[in-house]
Amino acid sequence: MEGGDAATPPATPGTPGGPLFTSLRVDSLSYDRKSMPRRKCLPLDAPLPHTCFTDFPTPDISLTRKLGAEFVGTFILIFAATAGPILNEKYSNSETLIGNAACAGLAVMIIILSTGHISGAHLNPSLTIAFAALRHFPWAQVPAYIVAQVSASICASFALKGIFHPFMSGGVTIPSVSTGQAFALEFLITFNLLFVVTAVATDTRAVGELAGIAVGATVMLNILVAGKSSGGSMNPVRTLGPAIAAGNYKVIWVYLLAPTLGALAGAGIYTLVKLQTSDDQEPRSARSFRR
Repeated sequence: MEGGDAATPPATPGTPGGPLFTSLRVDSLSYDRKSMPRRKCLPLDAPLPHTCFTDFPTPDISLTRKLGAEFVGTFILIFAATAGPILNEKYSNSETLIGNAACAGLAVMIIILSTGHISGAHLNPSLTIAFAALRHFPWAQVPAYIVAQVSASICASFALKGIFHPFMSGGVTIPSVSTGQAFALEFLITFNLLFVVTAVATDTRAVGELAGIAVGATVMLNILVAGKSSGGSMNPVRTLGPAIAAGNYKVIWVYLLAPTLGALAGAGIYTLVKLQTSDDQEPRSARSFRR
């Protein structure tokens, strides 16, 4: 390595949005360590003591901290994404579909930017399962993550019920089309979401710092497309928590199964089509939208 070259940061880890900015940190949620760079030392004329980037210890984020961040992030998402439709019902469509899409998309964006470096900001059991299936996340942590996500969804839903009662039914995702059409829509929009998430979270060529914006924009687009038809859930806990709070379980299986299958397909397809990096090829330097 020549003395004037900038040191290459570790490859983007396999979790949504983490880490979002160029640094020497390595996200402890990254399950696949094969993407770690080879040993790259500072120039010999650098001030003592010399060190190597791969010698820095990996931050050890406890599972408790990850679950805490995942619970808070999922709570914020479900509260925001469900409040929009409830306000539409209470105030005669004051939010509109665009407002509903913005509530969910902006919530996803700010959560990824604020907690992605801690828990990976999964916020979605379908995403967690898909990442585990593709070896971007350890299966051992999947049950704990799903418990945190489901419990956060239920807590957020009952908080909304207490605030906006008796208008909780407006936040339940119920299809206005046939069951088959709702299933197809939820499958396809979750496919879109996981295709984008897998790109910005696991591919070193993607601009990982833009993960929050890219994923949030995808959520907004999907709700604009499917919100009036299937509700634009993309997330089993987006449907499960409000359904429990409102006592309305109409075709709930669609919103549990279709997003999970769509997530597996979307993540799997991106893994198949993405460019492969050889062992001796330098990954593209990450860029930050804050610069």
